[in-house]
Amino acid sequence: MILIVDSGATKSDWIALDDKGEQLFLTQTLGLSPEVLTKEVIEDRLANNFELSKNKEKVSRLYFYGAGCGTDRMKKLLKDIFKVFFPNAKAEVKEDTYAAIFSTVKIGHQGIVCILGTGSNCSYYDGHQLFQKVTSLGYIPMDDGSGNFFGRKLIRDYYFHKMPQDLGMKFSKEYDLDADVIKENLYKQPNPNTYLATFARFLVENKNHPYCKGVIDKGFQQFVNNYIMQFELATKVPINFVGSIAHYLKDELIAVLERNDLIVGVIRQRPIEGLMEFHKAHL
Repeated sequence: MILIVDSGATKSDWIALDDKGEQLFLTQTLGLSPEVLTKEVIEDRLANNFELSKNKEKVSRLYFYGAGCGTDRMKKLLKDIFKVFFPNAKAEVKEDTYAAIFSTVKIGHQGIVCILGTGSNCSYYDGHQLFQKVTSLGYIPMDDGSGNFFGRKLIRDYYFHKMPQDLGMKFSKEYDLDADVIKENLYKQPNPNTYLATFARFLVENKNHPYCKGVIDKGFQQFVNNYIMQFELATKVPINFVGSIAHYLKDELIAVLERNDLIVGVIRQRPIEGLMEFHKAHL
């Protein structure tokens, strides 16, 4: 059995294939980012999934693409966990950027590939190799244009009284904005980046409000400036995206790209289906 995994900060999509590439099952766990979760939490999330627990000894190969897997230390942490949980599997761990690349760009073709979901990043793919100009420092100082970036912006504007009154009233009815609740989730609970990203739903649902339009536009422009424009070929190759923010704010994103003379490529919410086709072709 072959397992293919696309793991974001919020959730992980799993597809199991047999040796002929036929799909056996689909399942989902919470995100497994080793940057923000302890070894024990990751182990629990695996153990609590019925399909994975039932089939763990049948897995021979595991292809894991995950947020927070950009360093050797994080990759080793996950490999050590997988070695115990899937005792007969040979595990390969790559950062989630590779999932985005393999699901949007054909081997041998050039492109810039971006992730805009709970977090964000951007890479250049020359058809064979991945290149990054920006080393991620995590969700606190970076992740421009992402769900947690927009969530942080909304909370800050609400508390600094910069959000229009009508929108602020609506915002406070949809979320528990008590200071103690926010601080509990940010500083004492796991996955603070995922917590922040939950507020981005409000931005999507109210994207036609002038305030929200401005926040979205500035956030995407900041992403373009800080990430995409780092590459010399930025205006010469397609710009591809995966992630829920890119998907649900597709029209707004395209408008910013076109304003910057960038070529719009593939925009996909979830890379898992593209990943499956990639690995089936390389069985």
